[in-house]
Amino acid sequence: MYHAVARRPAPSAYALSVSPEAFADQMELLHGSGFTPVTTARLAAAWRAGEPLPRRPVLITFDDGYEGVHRYALPVLASYSFAATLFVSTGWLRGPYDVGGAPDTMLDWDQVRELARAGAEIGGHSHTHPQLDQLDGARLGFEAGRCREILAAELGAAPASFAYPYGYSSRRVRRAVRAAGFAQALAVGNARACRCQGPYALERLTVRRATGIEEFARLVEGRRLGLGVARDRALTKGYAVVRRVRRTATVARTAITATTGRG
Repeated sequence: MYHAVARRPAPSAYALSVSPEAFADQMELLHGSGFTPVTTARLAAAWRAGEPLPRRPVLITFDDGYEGVHRYALPVLASYSFAATLFVSTGWLRGPYDVGGAPDTMLDWDQVRELARAGAEIGGHSHTHPQLDQLDGARLGFEAGRCREILAAELGAAPASFAYPYGYSSRRVRRAVRAAGFAQALAVGNARACRCQGPYALERLTVRRATGIEEFARLVEGRRLGLGVARDRALTKGYAVVRRVRRTATVARTAITATTGRG
């Protein structure tokens, strides 16, 4: 799981960015090690049908829609004929739907279309990039549905795949994403994806600015993970508990307010 690919990202995007040089080295490692990148849609379809995947399959995914994915990542991916999936928050992209709030320079729609023409799968990542598990039902449905509606209008085909902003999801969120028409969705989890996770809770491993090439090799080979990934995994599990408690408290407060009439 990548985010920004940039030499000088905005401070808020720095930790989850990678330099163009690091990205090129990582793709060279995948190529030299015999990995075959596939799109999210292809992985999910093969697992549903019980069909074989190519040798050493790997997902290369980008969240949010940073401009550097087009500027720096696309030429590298094209040089190896690598498939990838880009998950965009439609309200962050430059253009008619921009609602502001993006952390750095984002793609415009012409760049998104160029990525699609180059073979990248374009998936949804909500409209305004909220914490979906904290939203009420109406807003949750809007974020998933509006994102899919815009992508279908701009690209000429509805997206099949979704990635949860911040990696946060719940059973309620997964139902809403499915109801919006998405066939599969990716979380974070900081673990390798496996079929047993189900099509709406596939996990990914985070690639950060601090991820060196040796740690990257461990990630893709499934060997013992470094301290950074182990820390990320522990934090992911901890956040999940905190967020369930927070959502339960919000629902309880709403119910009390509705019952007593106090706001």
